[in-house]
Amino acid sequence: MTTTLRSCVIDDEPLASGLIASYIEKTPFMTLVGEFSSPRDAIQLILDGGADVVFLDIQMPQLNGIEFARIIPPSTRIVFTTAFDNYAVEGFRVNALDYLLKPVSYEEFLAAANRALQWVEMARSGSAANSGSSSSNDYIIVKSEYKLVQIPVNDILYIEGLKDYVKIYTTDNDRCIMTLMSMKTLERSLPADRFMRVHRSFIVNTGKIKVIERNRIVFGKTYIPVSESYKQAFSDYVTARSILPRLDDNTD
Repeated sequence: MTTTLRSCVIDDEPLASGLIASYIEKTPFMTLVGEFSSPRDAIQLILDGGADVVFLDIQMPQLNGIEFARIIPPSTRIVFTTAFDNYAVEGFRVNALDYLLKPVSYEEFLAAANRALQWVEMARSGSAANSGSSSSNDYIIVKSEYKLVQIPVNDILYIEGLKDYVKIYTTDNDRCIMTLMSMKTLERSLPADRFMRVHRSFIVNTGKIKVIERNRIVFGKTYIPVSESYKQAFSDYVTARSILPRLDDNTD
C-alpha cells in the first residue's frame, strides 16, 4: 500500500505559506489537508489526528511555533520553516524532523518530506508488527542528526547518558548512535526483562554481559561501573543466575 502523508502548513506569511502548500500539492506522496495562518486555527485538526506532518513557521503572533510544537501529539511530526537560523537547537529539542530556512527550495522541501515519509512508514510498520506476531519490544526508533534510525533492541550493548543526550552502543556499529533523549525516557521504552540500569549514566543489555570484574561490567575495553544505588538490584540479578560450587558437590 502506498503511504500518503496528510500535510498542513502553518505560517502567517501568505507568500511563504502558499509556496509550501504548492510544494505539497506537487509531491505525489503528499496531500494538503490545511493551510493556516495561526497555530490556533490548526490545533483542532492536529489534535483529532488529521495531519501526519506539519510545516510550521516559528515566529508568529500569540503562539509561536516552538510553543506550539510542545503541545501537539508526538504522532504528528514537525518540519520548521523559518527565516531565522538561531532556532535550530531549540527545534532539535522539540524533536522536529527538519529545520528549513526561508526561502525554501523544492529540493530542500522534498528532502524533508522524504524524512517525514520514512518516519511515518517506520511507525506504521511498527504498529502492524505489534498487531501480528512480532513484539513491540523488538525495535526502537530514535532520531539522530535529523535522521530516523531503527535499532534492533537485541543489538544494543549498553547506553550511556550525557545530560540531555544518550549514546547507544550496538554490536554491529563501531560508532555510537547519539540522540536527544533522557535516560529515564529511554529506560521506559526498553523491555525491563532484558535491560537494567546499573548507574545514573548507564543502562546495560543483561543478555550481552559476558564478564563482571570488581563490580564493573566489561564490554571489550569498556568498563561500566555499578553504582551504590543500583548495586543491590544488580547483585540480586547475578546471584539468581550464578552457578557456584557448594561444599557438598564432591560427595555422593
